[in-house]
Amino acid sequence: MDSVLLLTILIFVISFIIRVPVAIGMILTSIFYFLMKGQDIGSVSDVLLSNLFSSYTILVVPLFIFTAEVMNSGYITDKIFTFANSLVGRYKGGMGHVNVVASSVFSGMSGSAVADASGLGKMEIEAMRKQGYDDGFSAAITSASATIGPLFPPSIPLVIYAMLSGASVGALFLAGMLPAILLAAALMIYIVYIARKRDYPRGPSYTLRSFMKYSFEAIPALLTPVILLIGIYTGVMTPTEAGAVAALYALIISIFVYRTMGVQKLVIVFKNTVKTTGNLGLIVGAAYCFSYIVAYEQIPALISEFMLGLTDNPYVMLLVINIFFLIMGMLVDTMVMTLVFIPMVLPFVETMGIDPVHFGVMIVLNMMIGLSTPPFGMLLFITSGISGTPLNNIIKEIWPLILVMLAVLGLVTYIPEISLFLPNLLDF
Repeated sequence: MDSVLLLTILIFVISFIIRVPVAIGMILTSIFYFLMKGQDIGSVSDVLLSNLFSSYTILVVPLFIFTAEVMNSGYITDKIFTFANSLVGRYKGGMGHVNVVASSVFSGMSGSAVADASGLGKMEIEAMRKQGYDDGFSAAITSASATIGPLFPPSIPLVIYAMLSGASVGALFLAGMLPAILLAAALMIYIVYIARKRDYPRGPSYTLRSFMKYSFEAIPALLTPVILLIGIYTGVMTPTEAGAVAALYALIISIFVYRTMGVQKLVIVFKNTVKTTGNLGLIVGAAYCFSYIVAYEQIPALISEFMLGLTDNPYVMLLVINIFFLIMGMLVDTMVMTLVFIPMVLPFVETMGIDPVHFGVMIVLNMMIGLSTPPFGMLLFITSGISGTPLNNIIKEIWPLILVMLAVLGLVTYIPEISLFLPNLLDF
């Protein structure tokens, strides 16, 4: 490793320590590297932009962001929450179960853990607070349940992974379903335990008529992921086209079915979508610069050679990769991890004969756990901000939930059939 690369890494670490925004830090260190190496920044930019513009798949990301914004602004989340409450609210610790089920349903529309926590989170925490749940636990289970989102289709992290790895988006969407259901079930089992221990209440019981009423009202919203998946798996639409159809459908039901979306709200939706997409685009562009350096210095080959020298056992290597990404997830933004670190390990994963679809689901679940892990888990800060709960109270309650999620990660890692059953069944 030459002195320029070492100095580049040092500058990036320093920028991270002094709290320079990650995207800005990567751009500045990349510019420093290019200048020190005597490379033409214009030519490098042309290469990077060509790679981005040639990726048709990445266009689906702003479409999913728009869909999530419509769902949140159109009060469709209210319908989802009420439906989940009528379904599981009557059980012991009912509002905790509602939290998990509502997040699971909403995840089929947003594909984003942050959108889930920001949209449904406030409603879920307030409902749990009214029924006497501890604020720390309410915020912690909201943070944990939001991690389900990027596993269920549509999933923004899985789309980005597909772009990097060449794996089928359709196969990845199918592969994420069973792990997502397993994660939701594991969280609900923990809720049963904690509800009995702390004597959390049952929610109100609904009559069959009321349940049917709330279910019928939620059907238009629940059809969003169904339309998307049918379009992809019948071959009628590409994932990007399906994302556009899902966004249009969400807009139509908000305006004409639920009648909750006016011109003013639509303008706000567009503004928020542009803002979120712009922030994400800055991170993607910065990470692409850093990835260029990684590729130019042949770091993936060095890592592959080093790790193969340690062991040729794929199970041990999956453990090592999981530990590395869990540690990095405590410190680094998930998009940076996806675009910078995943390309480093992909060549090695392919050499070891690990299925890229299985690996993609495993690594996305790993990174989502990082969003709820102290000290810098983004979901912890979001749930603290929307609920007014001190961060230390949430951290105290999140650790048992992290252990639950790690247990699910272990199952997904070492039982590939959990991820691959549906793709193999439907021949994807």
